[in-house]
Amino acid sequence: LAGPQPAEPRRAPSAWMTPRFGLTLCAAAMATCSSALAAPAQSRRIFSSAGKSLPAKGAVSKAARARVRGSAVATPPMTPSAASHWGVLGVMAILANAIGRLAPIAIEPLKRGGLVPGHWVAYVAMIATFAYVEGYKAFQLKFSPLVVSRAFTLGPEGGRATFMRSFLAPFYSMGLFHATRKRKIVSWSISIAVLIIVGLVKRLPYPWRSIVDAGVLSGLTWGVTSIGCIYAKALGGTLPAISTELPPK
Repeated sequence: LAGPQPAEPRRAPSAWMTPRFGLTLCAAAMATCSSALAAPAQSRRIFSSAGKSLPAKGAVSKAARARVRGSAVATPPMTPSAASHWGVLGVMAILANAIGRLAPIAIEPLKRGGLVPGHWVAYVAMIATFAYVEGYKAFQLKFSPLVVSRAFTLGPEGGRATFMRSFLAPFYSMGLFHATRKRKIVSWSISIAVLIIVGLVKRLPYPWRSIVDAGVLSGLTWGVTSIGCIYAKALGGTLPAISTELPPK
């Protein structure tokens, strides 16, 4: 009689079916949802049905049409104060610090290697997704013009400057205080969501942490660049056509 047959070696589970990949998708989904909260309602309602376009040029004002497109129009010039500059540059510094911390981890696959084709697809897809959802829709269309507009209200014409608001200008510009109830809820919700995402991403092994961080890095880089461009236009006299979401005086 033949002896016992050797057991067939077990195949390792696919990288796409592991709990690690599920955790990665969860973190990415949370980041996408939190970024989408900041996207302007106007941009989500440009087309409510197939074939519906913007009204004719004479039907609405130039400012209203620009708000729908998420662009800026010429507004009465506002003189920035030192607090205004501190508000904008402080927010940019916070984002730049985050970029500096994420960059070494995000580019680790380019140095270390060891990724299968599926990993590279996820790497590129994550960068593209965060660049569009976080960088363009959340930062460029809403958060970046909000930061610049609120910072300029700390100038002489803005009438909102106090010692505390000027001292905490970056956080004031982000809408974390002295803002409408809706703005404070959105701003604080996103801040808390970011903390949760950071905690989840830190638990991811290589290469998934690098994949997610590469996506976040692309969104933050787009965001800080858009703030700088809008800030430069504001210094030239063109403020964003967006509500500063300030409470009544």
